[in-house]
Amino acid sequence: MISDAGEWDNLAMLPNTLTELLKLPKVERLELAMALWESLDDSEREAEFSLTSEQEAELDRRMADHVSDSTSSIPWEQVRRKLAGGA
Repeated sequence: MISDAGEWDNLAMLPNTLTELLKLPKVERLELAMALWESLDDSEREAEFSLTSEQEAELDRRMADHVSDSTSSIPWEQVRRKLAGGA
């Protein structure tokens, strides 16, 4: 269980739970991962990441590539289907 402070109240439960979750089929693990990610609001997502200068430069390069050719992007739903094993 997670306390109001966001910490695990029962740390002994975590390894067992994770072991069981990892036994789920690929599609169910993906759905769980997406549900957990989507449960975070934007500020929580941003607070968890620190990028190196190299990573920032790569993201800037990719954004510039996209801006110069917006047809190069892939819609999120298409990516999500592919990750889930669909067409």
